Amino acid sequence: MTIFSLQIFGITIAPSYYWLMYALGFLIWYYIIDRRKILSRNELDDLFLYIFLWVILWWRIGYILFYDLVYYAHNILDIFKIWQGWMSFHGWAIWVILAMFLFSKKYKFSFLKLADNIVSVLPIWLFLGRIWNYLNKELLWFPYTWFLSVKKDGISYFPSPLLEAFLEWIVLFMILFFINKYKKIDWIVASSFLIFYAIFRIFVEMFFRSPDQQIWYIFGFLTMWEILSSIMLISWISVFIYLKKK
Repeated sequence: MTIFSLQIFGITIAPSYYWLMYALGFLIWYYIIDRRKILSRNELDDLFLYIFLWVILWWRIGYILFYDLVYYAHNILDIFKIWQGWMSFHGWAIWVILAMFLFSKKYKFSFLKLADNIVSVLPIWLFLGRIWNYLNKELLWFPYTWFLSVKKDGISYFPSPLLEAFLEWIVLFMILFFINKYKKIDWIVASSFLIFYAIFRIFVEMFFRSPDQQIWYIFGFLTMWEILSSIMLISWISVFIYLKKK
């Protein structure tokens, strides 16, 4: 869904609401982290570049590897069309963790403290993305008539993106807010985000959202997201226990 479309010297410029949501998410994230004064402005600008430039790349690569490798193997040039297709949360998560680690090493800043601050803002970003999914009539479930249902091709569908927006923004934000307010150690907010986000997404994937069309169900009952999120959930609970002991 594009905001507008222009032709300039034979080149089509058509920004979408999808990328508008990304931009708003980055701006809100930058504003909140800046207000917390945990980094100087130069450090924050550097961190922004670390995350902004590379998160887009790895978010895209994650989607290609996990969700549609066969298609892109036969359509190599489409890899660079980031305005088409999707992104992958797991590809993004892997890079952000690495980007924060590299930044922490460079500036000798606590990686765990940095992770808590960055992650505590993410529910707002996730909310914006889900609202775009709802407006763009995608990531739906079964036919269902309700006052907020999505009408597509003459059929009303259950608004799965709104359920995800509620869980990933209001519920997750409140959980992280209270954990951050009463935490006694660093890393607890970041760990809680990955654990609860994985739980919420697995719940929605299992009961309220159709799987990706190009993959459908794996082993007849699992989606790719459930498999990747289960691995992430088990791995991060293990990290959580390890760090707690330390």
